Amino acid sequence: MTIKKLPPNIAANDCVILFDGVCKLCNVWSRFIIRFDKQQRFKLCSVQSPEGQSILGHFKMPTEHFDTMLYVEGNQVFDKSDAFLNVINKLPMPWRLLYIFKIIPKGIRNWFYDRIALNRYSLFGKYDSCMLPSTENKNRFLKNKT
Repeated sequence: MTIKKLPPNIAANDCVILFDGVCKLCNVWSRFIIRFDKQQRFKLCSVQSPEGQSILGHFKMPTEHFDTMLYVEGNQVFDKSDAFLNVINKLPMPWRLLYIFKIIPKGIRNWFYDRIALNRYSLFGKYDSCMLPSTENKNRFLKNKT
């Protein structure tokens, strides 16, 4: 989905990954991005944060329950398997090779994505609250620009 106006706290060239801050799987994904995104293309943002909530509202996405990771690039938003594949495609090799899964029809990809996303708490666990970024990784997280 593309909206003409930029989301709050996001510049035209920003690449932002919104993730569920209490989900253990999502936190592993965030640490993976920090580790392998050597060019620091991506900013991370918990959907529970004020910044995440304002971005969700901008795209008219639910702000109380979270069934998908979102990837925002400027004024475009991608969800489910498209979000995952667009992020993977910007990572270095060998991770970029996973983009080959784009050839699978979106409905099938999203069915598999949903099986994991909808069961992530029972499969991987959940934190009681959002984890705070470490001091050395604070710059990797989206900050409120107001």
